[in-house]
Amino acid sequence: MPKDVPVARRVNSNLTPPKKRTNWWLWVGLAIFIAIAYFSITNLISTPKNLSPEPAAAPIVQATPTVPPTDNKVLGHFAYIEAPLDSLEVVAIAADGHEIKLRSAAAIKFKQMLSDAQASGIELLAISGFRSIKEQQQLFFDISRQRNQIPAERAKVSAPPGYSEHHTGYAIDLGDRNSPSTILNPSFDQTAAFRWLEQNAAKYSFELSFPQNNPQGVMYEPWHWRFVGDDNSLSTFYKYSK
Repeated sequence: MPKDVPVARRVNSNLTPPKKRTNWWLWVGLAIFIAIAYFSITNLISTPKNLSPEPAAAPIVQATPTVPPTDNKVLGHFAYIEAPLDSLEVVAIAADGHEIKLRSAAAIKFKQMLSDAQASGIELLAISGFRSIKEQQQLFFDISRQRNQIPAERAKVSAPPGYSEHHTGYAIDLGDRNSPSTILNPSFDQTAAFRWLEQNAAKYSFELSFPQNNPQGVMYEPWHWRFVGDDNSLSTFYKYSK
C-alpha cells in the first residue's frame, strides 16, 4: 500500500463491515399478537348476538314435611286461628238475639241441612257457632271460677281460649228444639235430632268433633259438630292427625 495513504485507511481497509443484528424476538412477538387478534375477531364474529348468558342452575332443595310443634296442644285441645270476620255468615239467631255465624262454605251446607232436616220432621236448633278468642276467655275462665274448677277440669268440657274449634268458623253446637232439656247435655244423643244427624250429617260434610273415647281426652259432646267440606276446613282439623 502506498505510504501516502492515511494510517486509518490502512488499518480498516482489510476489515469486513459488521452485519446488522436481527431482533428476532420482535418478529415472534408480532406473530403471537397477530394470532391472538385473529382468533379474537373470529370468535366475536361467530358468537350469536342478543343471547344472555344461561343462568346457573338453582340448587335442589328437598322439601321436609312440617310437624306441628308440641305447644300447639294445651290440655287436649289444638290451637286454631280466628276466622276473618268478613268470611262469616249468619245462619241463625239465638233466643237472646245473638247472631250465630259460620264461614260461608259451612253456612251454605248448614242451611241446606237445616232445611232438609225440617222437611223430615226434625227441628235442629243452632246453639253456638263462631266464637272469638275474647269470648272464649270469658267462657273458659269465668265459668271455671264459678264452678270452682281447675283448668284441667274445665278443659274437659270447654277449650282454653285460642284452642277452640269455634274460632275457625267451621264448628257449631246443635240441639233438638223439641227436647230443650238435652241441650248441651250428653243425653242429646237420645233425641231424634241426633239420630238424624248420625245418619245424614256426612251428606252435608259435617262430622262429630268429640265422639266417645276420643283421642284428645275431651268429654263426649254429641252436640258439637264441625264442617270438613273444603280444602281449608279439612286441613284445619286434620293437620294434627298422624
